[in-house]
Amino acid sequence: MTHPWAEAEVVTILFLATIIRSAFGFGEALVAVPLMALVVPVEVAAPVAVLVSISVALVVVVQDWRHVQVRSAGWLLLFTLAGIPRGLLLLKEVAEPIVKAILGVLIAAFAIFSLLGSGEHELKNDRSAWLFGFGAGVLGGAYGMNGPPLAIFGALRKWPPAHFRATLQGYFLPASLIGMFGYWLTGLWTPLVSRLFVVSLPAVLLGIWLGRKVNQRVNTRQFHFFVHVGLVIIGAVLLLQAVAGHGRAPLH
Repeated sequence: MTHPWAEAEVVTILFLATIIRSAFGFGEALVAVPLMALVVPVEVAAPVAVLVSISVALVVVVQDWRHVQVRSAGWLLLFTLAGIPRGLLLLKEVAEPIVKAILGVLIAAFAIFSLLGSGEHELKNDRSAWLFGFGAGVLGGAYGMNGPPLAIFGALRKWPPAHFRATLQGYFLPASLIGMFGYWLTGLWTPLVSRLFVVSLPAVLLGIWLGRKVNQRVNTRQFHFFVHVGLVIIGAVLLLQAVAGHGRAPLH
């Protein structure tokens, strides 16, 4: 740890990030990993964030399994796995700032289009799930940010808040387990990672509860408004990273 207050700062960051994840189903790594990286090395911050992701997803799936759109989550995960190799290739072949700039514009444009009331398109079924799942795999493999395509898919399906939140967790649970297995294989699951996760767990559980309360209190219209605002913020962050030439920062 870099200073005496680092542990408390990590707990606070994960608490806030968990509220976001539990309330809206995605977006916590926009808060967790970049802020934790200011306190601990990113190779510590990333696996801690994934352990928290597993915890949130597990609790939500157990609590709200009736709301999980199993078919949708399954198709998204299947095509995500197919897209990961393409993402790794993209990482090697294309300059990161260029890709992030394009993604930032596309994500923000979709969200703004929807916020202005023009996004009345609705996906009636899972026939397009392959496109969003594959896109999530490409972006996850390249830059660790598979969340935005999933959020866009959920928004286009017009899922109610409970279904949106639970279905994304049904996706993230196996995806995060696979990611954590990778960290274990590469030796990045260290005693410090385990310690930070354990000391943060009470705050994470409280954050899950508070996020669930938020999710239950907003209606579908309000919920999708907040989702689109979150996508605008993600798009803006990607553009800023592209301009500044920053490295990878997971945004699921």
